[in-house]
Amino acid sequence: MAGIQVGYIRVSTSEQNTDRQLVGLKLDRIFTDHASGKDTERPQLTALLAYVRDGDQVYVHSLDRLARNLIDLRRIVSDLVERGITVRFMTEGLEFGQGKSSPMSTLLLSMLGAVAEFERSLIRERQREGIAAARSRGVYRGRRPSLSSDQVAEVKRLAADGVPKAELARRYGVSRETIYQALKPS
Repeated sequence: MAGIQVGYIRVSTSEQNTDRQLVGLKLDRIFTDHASGKDTERPQLTALLAYVRDGDQVYVHSLDRLARNLIDLRRIVSDLVERGITVRFMTEGLEFGQGKSSPMSTLLLSMLGAVAEFERSLIRERQREGIAAARSRGVYRGRRPSLSSDQVAEVKRLAADGVPKAELARRYGVSRETIYQALKPS
C-alpha cells in the first residue's frame, strides 16, 4: 500500500526561518512547529503523529529537529516504524522502517541523538552562565511580569467578588497559575 509523503519541520522560535528545511522535496503535507525540542509537547508533532498511517513516509531535516532528547527520539522513531511508517532524516541520510533499518542506522540514531541531547545541555549551561554573569553585573532583571501592578490589584478585587480564576485567566490572557501567583499574599 503506497502512503503519502509527510514533512516535519521544527525551529525553536517564531523568529527563526524554516526555509532551509526539506528544500526540494515534494510532500503531500508539512507540519511545522515553532517550539523547543526539549520535549514532545509540540502541537504540530502531536498532529503529525495522529495523522500518519501505515505506508506513509515522514521526512525530517535532521535528527535534532525531531527531538533533542535521545529517549524521545528513539521512542518516536520506534513507534512510527512499528505502525508501518518510514522515517527519513535528510541531513544524516538515515532511513528507518520495517525491513529498512540497518544495525548501523540504529547505532547512528543513538549516537547522533546523544550528540543532539549534549548540545542542548551545553546551550542550557551557557544560558545559566550568561544569566549569572548578567545578575552579578546588575543588568539581568528576569522575565517581565505578565500582569501590571494595577492589573494585579484588579484581579484581587475581582477574585474577592467571586469571579472564577479560570475566567480571570481568560480575561487577562494569562494562565491560571499566573492568577494564583497574583492572588498570593505579599
